[in-house]
Amino acid sequence: MINEIYAFSDKLEKLLVAMKIKFIFEIIVITIIGYICFKLVDIFDSKLKDKLIASKNSPLTRFVPILSNIFKGIIVFFLLASFLQSHGYSMSSLIAGFGITGLAVGFAAQKTIANVFGTLGILSDHSYQLGDYIEVSNYEGTVEEINMRSTKIRALDNSLIILPNDVVAGTIIKNVSVARKRRIFETFGVTYDTSNEKLKRAIEIIEEIAEQNPNIQNDYLVYTETLDSSSINIKAHAYTTTNVYAEFVKIRSDFILEVVKRFREENIEFAFPSQTVYMAKEN
Repeated sequence: MINEIYAFSDKLEKLLVAMKIKFIFEIIVITIIGYICFKLVDIFDSKLKDKLIASKNSPLTRFVPILSNIFKGIIVFFLLASFLQSHGYSMSSLIAGFGITGLAVGFAAQKTIANVFGTLGILSDHSYQLGDYIEVSNYEGTVEEINMRSTKIRALDNSLIILPNDVVAGTIIKNVSVARKRRIFETFGVTYDTSNEKLKRAIEIIEEIAEQNPNIQNDYLVYTETLDSSSINIKAHAYTTTNVYAEFVKIRSDFILEVVKRFREENIEFAFPSQTVYMAKEN
């Protein structure tokens, strides 16, 4: 009796060892298959990107990483399903289980789903792409990354701003990078004691500076805007020949400095906030 027990125990141990070896072998095979499939998806991803770039259809390249992740998710699902089915789990029960689980997860992850649809909306509308300078929800900066959950933009102070895509898709997006030109819209206030001749000359000076600057387009406009509380305001309205922010800032700075220089050379005084107090003299 004891010998039979020992023999059964020995057979059971060998069976467990064989099952462990089979289980490990299946894991290794599935891992290898998954690795090969992932590599094939990456190769397809790379070739598709190169083809789209070569055909100058670059906006569609933003969809390629999303498609790649979807394909990889499908591969993982089928590999996991086939492994579980080989161990006695029903495929139909498995799908039903995923359906119920997916429903529960869907209720718990409504925000994530909203972000996914927001991402698809952003990409399909071509709202912006990597490298664009955008303004959205009182934030602005250069787009560094667009993923399934959020958009990451690098602000001018070098901080990283992460915006959920459902928020971005539901608000107004200003894509500065796609602007054909940038606007210089400056006010120059001169004092009220400026003579009529100097006031006209101030307008001429600004027009001359805009005319002589090769970085400013010819459709500029200079005019007396309004009589402010302490100044006569002259408005300069012009467009630069570039839409690159760093270049635009330099052009605008040079324009303003040249106006200041010329005004000082011709003794045209800038106004500053001031008040005049009249005091009545009592008899």
